[in-house]
Amino acid sequence: MTWQPNPERYTSMEYRRCGRSGLKLPAISLGLWHNFGDETLLETSRQLLRKAFDLGITHFDLANNYGPPPGSAEANFGRILREDFQAWRDELIISTKAGYTMWDGPYGDWGSRKYLISSLDQSLKRLGLEYVDIFYHHRPDPETPLEETMRALDHVVRQGKALYVGISNYPADRAEQAINILNELGTPCLIHQPRYSLFERWVEGGLLDLLQEKGVGSIAFSPLAGGQLTDRYLGGIPVDSRAASGSRFLNPDQITEEKLAKVRRLNALAEKRGQKLSQMALAWVLRDDKVTSVLIGASKTSQIEDAVGMLSQRHFSEQERAEIEEILVSLMLALALLAAAPMVANAGEITLLPSVKLQIGDRDYRGNYWDGGRWRDRDYWHRNYEWRDRGWHHHRGWDRGWDRGRSSYERGYREGWNDRDDHRGRGRGHGHHH
Repeated sequence: MTWQPNPERYTSMEYRRCGRSGLKLPAISLGLWHNFGDETLLETSRQLLRKAFDLGITHFDLANNYGPPPGSAEANFGRILREDFQAWRDELIISTKAGYTMWDGPYGDWGSRKYLISSLDQSLKRLGLEYVDIFYHHRPDPETPLEETMRALDHVVRQGKALYVGISNYPADRAEQAINILNELGTPCLIHQPRYSLFERWVEGGLLDLLQEKGVGSIAFSPLAGGQLTDRYLGGIPVDSRAASGSRFLNPDQITEEKLAKVRRLNALAEKRGQKLSQMALAWVLRDDKVTSVLIGASKTSQIEDAVGMLSQRHFSEQERAEIEEILVSLMLALALLAAAPMVANAGEITLLPSVKLQIGDRDYRGNYWDGGRWRDRDYWHRNYEWRDRGWHHHRGWDRGWDRGRSSYERGYREGWNDRDDHRGRGRGHGHHH
């Protein structure tokens, strides 16, 4: 029997305008980063897509390198699209991206015109489509002129290969430059896709305000912090979890006892609200109009049902907001104080809120994101950085082996470059990416 989508699929979903464009996105979108490659049964992927569409999720987000292996998520999605969704193509928003390593040689990575246009052509072949609805540059390129990258995005729209374009993982200063260039070219930036969750709030340091001012939408990825903001780790690290599997996206060092204590407190608050922790975490990202949509991943259809079920209870009282801030600030302050000790090694991950400002010794310590399992002692900060304009700025340019690329700790952003020893942050390693 041929599958038919739920005729009531648009009744339970909330659709939000993307910036100042004419396009609306569902509050919940489905990301195909995991569970759509060749390691996943095609029928499992098919059931996830069917369930999502039945619940009003019309936006499916891909990238050229999603799999594994790279490209397989697009190919598998393209097959399911042809077999199940062809009649409803005009009800779907399909996006893909390019920016991470996709093929060997100097033209298979980053942000050159050649790479971006070639990559989109390959993506369209795998998807079996003439166009995608949104095409993103996946991360900033520290070497290619930004004008070249943005002209490539403008070009694919003029070719009819993409209806809209967006950027991902761009810090606020680079995002503003990119948005301005695209406006001058006559192809406005539709959307920005940053990482954003209760545990990672760097976007609150200026990016969300910038996007709102410029009329650009935003869609948050990793809203559950790799599963940390679920009930998965409440009792520790399960042997079959992502953290225990050796994933480069989540390792056991990130799941400290201090963080687990806060997760348990957040879970208790979610239970008082009558929600699962994952539902409350999604609701928190969508708590105001600055975020257009939130990207979820799913390995089971029940996870999609839970996410959509959150929409009936996504608002927070002032007391609940204050309690969440208190839980988070107490965690961040404790870890920040540890970071100021003479030497602290392998202390894990820290995310400081934009409102948190610490006076330690004779220096003003503040930021949104310290990452990588490598903590620097106080003398390191004094020696290599100066405090100005809301963030630490590096004295000497590139800092070897740090996952922030061009260096400056401006406004506490993690800029999303590869974690390289090479002084330019280049190389084929994938680093921490989405």
